[in-house]
Amino acid sequence: MLHFLPAPLRGVIASLLLGLNTLFWCWPLFLVALLKLLLPFAPAQRTLRSVMHGIAESWIGFNNFWIRLVGRIDWDVRGLERFDTRHSYLVTSNHQSWVDILVLQYLLNRRMPLLKFFLKQELIWVPVIGLCWWALEFPFMKRFSKEYLAKHPEKRGQDLATTRKACERYKTNPVAVFNFLEGTRLTLAKHAQQQSPFRHLLKPKAGGIAFVLDAMGEQLHAIVNVTIRYPHGVPGFWDILCGRLDAVQVRLRQVEIPQEFLGRNYDQDEAYRLAFQQWVNRLWEEKDAELESLRNAA
Repeated sequence: MLHFLPAPLRGVIASLLLGLNTLFWCWPLFLVALLKLLLPFAPAQRTLRSVMHGIAESWIGFNNFWIRLVGRIDWDVRGLERFDTRHSYLVTSNHQSWVDILVLQYLLNRRMPLLKFFLKQELIWVPVIGLCWWALEFPFMKRFSKEYLAKHPEKRGQDLATTRKACERYKTNPVAVFNFLEGTRLTLAKHAQQQSPFRHLLKPKAGGIAFVLDAMGEQLHAIVNVTIRYPHGVPGFWDILCGRLDAVQVRLRQVEIPQEFLGRNYDQDEAYRLAFQQWVNRLWEEKDAELESLRNAA
């Protein structure tokens, strides 16, 4: 609707709408979060958690409105039809840009439970939104380098403990736990540094989703494997604010969780760890082939 305006002006308008939307919904979210802290009873916790999820979905819904307002996106999407909000899912995707998160929220909002991302601990300090993520019980992960862990072995396993603690809370309400398997955004430099065997992907890190399966595997309905491609180049966050994102290809596929991976300990069972890593690599090989097929069909 605002396509006639210059792109930078659309970016300013979208930024204002995003900011006002966040400020509007953060106060009721914080109020319900405070109430949840004061009422540590299971029935009250379940009800208040549902209310908070509804607030977050309303925030996403208005974001989807301004995305449509400032741009015209050609959505090529397959595989959206078989989800519902009564089941819990483990969701993963390839990762190229912060725009990936907005794309996933745009497509999956109110089609499945609220997506809960694994976040770097530093992001809790992002003004307003960091506190919103905390209130919504997004898991914040503290990442340690191999060098640091060599000097401080007592820190090993902290990510597993954080994941298990988060997943325990998720057992009372349906949830969609999200994890970018690559762990970081794809760039040519990172691809070369890793010597990745994939043409369009970084190497997957299987530990994150293995820990989720370890903590709540029986509760999960399926793994949702999402492939995202931007036919006209990977956009930045400013690009979507300005309405410059004009085409997105998305493929969603439900993957049944192999029964042999349930009730196992990724951290201590070496045979299971190897088998799980090989399974994840096969998923990534299929995703890489799908991305190549989409590129060749363009």
